[in-house]
Amino acid sequence: MLGAVAVKAETIKFWTTEEQPERLAKQQKMADDFKAKTGIDVEVIPVTESDLNTRATAAFAAGDLPDVIYTPLQNVLPWTEAGILDSGAATDVVDKLDPKTFAPGALNMVETDGDYAAVPVDGWTQMILYRKDIFEKEGLAPPTTFAAMEAAVKKLNDPPNMYGFVAATKVDDNYMSQVLEQIFLANGVSPVGPDGFKPLDEKKTVDALKFYKTLAEASPPGDNYWKQSRELYFAGKAAMIMWSPFILDELAGLRDSAPPMIDGDPTSKALAQDTGVVTKIAGPDNPDGASWADMRYFGITTDADMNAAEQFVDYSMNEGYGQTLSIAPEGKFPTRRGTDADPAKFTTEWATLPVGVDRKAPLKDLYDPAVIDEITKGLDTAQRWGVSDGQLALASKMLNTQSINRVVRDYLDGNISAEDAVAKMNDELSKIN
Repeated sequence: MLGAVAVKAETIKFWTTEEQPERLAKQQKMADDFKAKTGIDVEVIPVTESDLNTRATAAFAAGDLPDVIYTPLQNVLPWTEAGILDSGAATDVVDKLDPKTFAPGALNMVETDGDYAAVPVDGWTQMILYRKDIFEKEGLAPPTTFAAMEAAVKKLNDPPNMYGFVAATKVDDNYMSQVLEQIFLANGVSPVGPDGFKPLDEKKTVDALKFYKTLAEASPPGDNYWKQSRELYFAGKAAMIMWSPFILDELAGLRDSAPPMIDGDPTSKALAQDTGVVTKIAGPDNPDGASWADMRYFGITTDADMNAAEQFVDYSMNEGYGQTLSIAPEGKFPTRRGTDADPAKFTTEWATLPVGVDRKAPLKDLYDPAVIDEITKGLDTAQRWGVSDGQLALASKMLNTQSINRVVRDYLDGNISAEDAVAKMNDELSKIN
């Protein structure tokens, strides 16, 4: 027996971008539990997300990669191409856990030559939060399509008492890039294809731009970004906003630095209970619609102790998955819904995990089951520019130049027509490589 334990007494290295002390402590606890079960020691090493690509490239060149890396989506396929990640090892883990238990969108994003480049861990979908109570009272349909959103804006926009929407218009803010990508995706618009840059489809893009102008005209004037949208919604002065799920605990009065003040009580759950959530929207040229998602993965490297690394990832996605999600449940939706025996096991467990800063409560006590279901369902249809074409890196570069934001703002300000805006975006994006 001692010999068996001695054989298993090995150490693997795990890089994580979840480097806040409280989150690191949770990951260390999971590593300790895994060691107690398997005898395999896991060294948990925090790495700042902005440094992750540089460090991985340098470690690969030096033959000193860790065994497992927790990484955002944008690194997965480029690292696989570069020889940093072992897609065969990741596929072994996914196959053992059963691909059917994962959100399809999360797996589709990292599919490569019939394998999966990494194992989907968690993600979040951008959401439209809307005043469900007001929509129901006015007989308005939920904002799942451009047409439904336009109808709501037309009926509810009454500034300064109530803005129909709070459109992102601050050009140098990443929030505007995220919102616009979702609006464009919703109408089937993308600037990339399998061969790189692909000119924006004029009709679809013009339709998306005109829709966004309708939203902007029902918004406060000036440079709007995430902060104004949250403040106006929390004050009861916005019918709809677009936000990440990191707003969910604040919306329910659990964070003193961002209180909902709709009824004068900063700890009130009233606004959370009056809020509906939509994760997928559809434009007139793309009836299937789209969700925009930020996804995270476990990558097993080509330098890994494959057996130990696969065991650790399997554990983190199975027995230890509740601990994995508990690191920050409001921004870690389960990409694995359950097991073959219990298909909803992990989504059910996730809804019981406490969220909040100054006060804590599980999401299931704050939001009704339909909202919880909608939040997690968005990962099924999650999309991002360039992922299916292997051009995520190029699409990311395009967004980072903020060319799209600048041209869209020029159009919103009435300086150019929608058609000229499409031509100008195509001209600028074609020069990025």
